[in-house]
Amino acid sequence: MDQINSRVEELLISENDKLVSRIWLPKGQGPWPALLMRQPYGKEIASTITYAHPTWFASHGYLVIIQDVRGQGDSTGSFSGFAQEASDTTKTLKWVRSLPECNGKIGTYGFSYQGFTQLVAEKGTPPPDCMAPAMTGLNEKIHWSCEGGAYLWHLGLAWGLQLAAQKLKRENNEFGWNQIRESLANHSYLSKGPELLETYDPKGMAYKWFKASKNKQGEWLVHIPLKQWLQSPMLIIGGWWDPHLNGILDIYKQSLEVGGIPELHIGPATHLKWWNGVQELHLNFFNKHLKTSNKELSPKPLKKIWNITSKQWFINENIKSSVINFSLKSTGNASSNINDGLLITNKESNGLQVIVYDPWRPTPGIGGHLSPEPGLVNRIEIDQRNDVATFTTNPCKNAFDIEGIPKLKIFAHTDRESFDLCVALSIVNESQTRVDQLSTGTLRIQDLEANISSLKEISMQPLFASISKGCRLRLSIAGGCWPAIGVNPGLSMEDAGSPSIHSLITTIFLDLKQAKLEICPHLSK
Repeated sequence: MDQINSRVEELLISENDKLVSRIWLPKGQGPWPALLMRQPYGKEIASTITYAHPTWFASHGYLVIIQDVRGQGDSTGSFSGFAQEASDTTKTLKWVRSLPECNGKIGTYGFSYQGFTQLVAEKGTPPPDCMAPAMTGLNEKIHWSCEGGAYLWHLGLAWGLQLAAQKLKRENNEFGWNQIRESLANHSYLSKGPELLETYDPKGMAYKWFKASKNKQGEWLVHIPLKQWLQSPMLIIGGWWDPHLNGILDIYKQSLEVGGIPELHIGPATHLKWWNGVQELHLNFFNKHLKTSNKELSPKPLKKIWNITSKQWFINENIKSSVINFSLKSTGNASSNINDGLLITNKESNGLQVIVYDPWRPTPGIGGHLSPEPGLVNRIEIDQRNDVATFTTNPCKNAFDIEGIPKLKIFAHTDRESFDLCVALSIVNESQTRVDQLSTGTLRIQDLEANISSLKEISMQPLFASISKGCRLRLSIAGGCWPAIGVNPGLSMEDAGSPSIHSLITTIFLDLKQAKLEICPHLSK
């Protein structure tokens, strides 16, 4: 690949504030179509943790612009998070189109925060010619901060401290930066994280979200993209083990509702580890919409999703599934005897199961989309704990597919004022030596009168998997999943967090009568 040159340019957005970008130029004579990424982590990194370096895109004939958002990197001003991005995106798009090397066509790309910056703009702003938002969302509560009413403890604190450390670096506060870095290295952020955020970035978006999560009546922002933008060509990227997957599905749904024809790809990915071929996927998308003069849009939206167990891609009509319902049955020993709890079909649920949750040794949350080490994981040792109740089918007589969002409906109560329900859906292999966790979900229940049972509904992470003949499906239920969510102290006046002297041992009663596990098709319908 020939040497790709770059330069730094500034966009003045107010009398005192400027946005700084690095621009990579292809070899040869322009002008060229432009690819834009706006991100808060320093333009030099250019999201290379998941994307090819800008020089690669430039080598394929694109003018690539990576911009530091306001108040981050070399850009001046005060960083205020999502609230600033609609205005700054509008100004940036106008500026990019004015660059002499740009032929007027623009594509945007980026994931997470960089995915969000693609979707918001001031009213009347012409959209980019195409967009490729990945692993992001528009609802600050359910797509970014909380699941089932519980704050995302590990993810929220770790990300917030990363932003705080960047702020301290700009301020040349080496002592504070070292404190944060050390807390992440030795995992003390799980207990000291809130204090560090309050000390070093009290006005930051992450700390605001943390405080809002403790306010039961708090209002959360839901950002609304412009209709014309949702109608524009979009390549929407999600991962089965990414915390923003529901946000991605929401963006896809919104685009469909206004007549868009988006491409949706959900693959074997965590937030930071993607699948081979995703760079070429982006390049082909941009070539189609930015370089082809008579591009033909697909007659219908494209859905391409990865089957977690068969390890194959399925497209549109090949994604097949049906509604699946299971009842739960136990003699009351499903947390001590792996064979006691049953998932059954065509029969009524029955039994009472008790789980004791001890905050001194909180039930671990592993793998999945929220833990420190996300992804597909064998949870056989977790299921052997006595604070986890398991319900397993008999060996399957025939292979079948499951696709959709698993939901557990169950009557439950506790001897405390607050408790959590954390569930996992897994496949047990034929020899019962592996329990591959497919999906997890959590629900925080607060302000309850003791011992009053009520119906709870726990939604889990979307999935698509094949269950082979001879394998079993298993539902696991626990009172926590540390450190994915904080330890529930069992007291309505105490906040969830790391285990503390105030955390109470909590007894959870599961009334299995009327309990139902339901998996309804979501993408195959």
